[in-house]
Amino acid sequence: MKIYTIPDTLEALIFDMDGTLYTHPEYVRFQIDRLIQELAARRCAGFTETAEAIEAYRKNWAESHNNQQVSLGNVFKAFGVSIEESIRWREELYHPEAYLKADPKLQKTLRTLKASYKLAVVTNNPVLVAQKTLSVLGVEDCFTAIVGLDTCKVSKPHSAPFLKAAGWCGVSPETCVALGDRYDIDVSLPLRLGMGGVQVDGVEDVYLLGDRLMNLRQSN
Repeated sequence: MKIYTIPDTLEALIFDMDGTLYTHPEYVRFQIDRLIQELAARRCAGFTETAEAIEAYRKNWAESHNNQQVSLGNVFKAFGVSIEESIRWREELYHPEAYLKADPKLQKTLRTLKASYKLAVVTNNPVLVAQKTLSVLGVEDCFTAIVGLDTCKVSKPHSAPFLKAAGWCGVSPETCVALGDRYDIDVSLPLRLGMGGVQVDGVEDVYLLGDRLMNLRQSN
């Protein structure tokens, strides 16, 4: 876990979902590969050819953007797949219940955090997929706001989903902390919006979040 900043007044925690609220590399890989398969079929091309084209695009994009990452949704836009189509593909193709299961440690962690802070999810998956994922993990009732790809029709990193999450939580952005496993996608832009930021290596870091926040508050 890398803590960048925590605001003096902290009212809301805005979580990324995939790779943050659960650690399951196989499922994360499946999500990427399944979309590539769909794009390959649309292009009448092979999977490997399409994957290599995507990787080349990402490499070139990073080289021209100070080595930052670009989200898969924004990559697909460059390949002619609209946000609306990305939403439909993800809703039809993703089945978190086939990979994930209830996480009692996460349930305990988030319910403890919920007693002190508003909790939100901002994800590049549609709200329907987020709801299914959170339901499987057993934590859907912990969140005040779920902002998905279909909420603002833009893919992170973008200010709109984070500002929407803060608004739905009824707090100002300066009292929020954004948490995610990818700095460029989940953390960097919220920091520029005046939010706090925490980069995690997976759900194992989320389990420790309550203690870390308490220690920081006591040291201030």
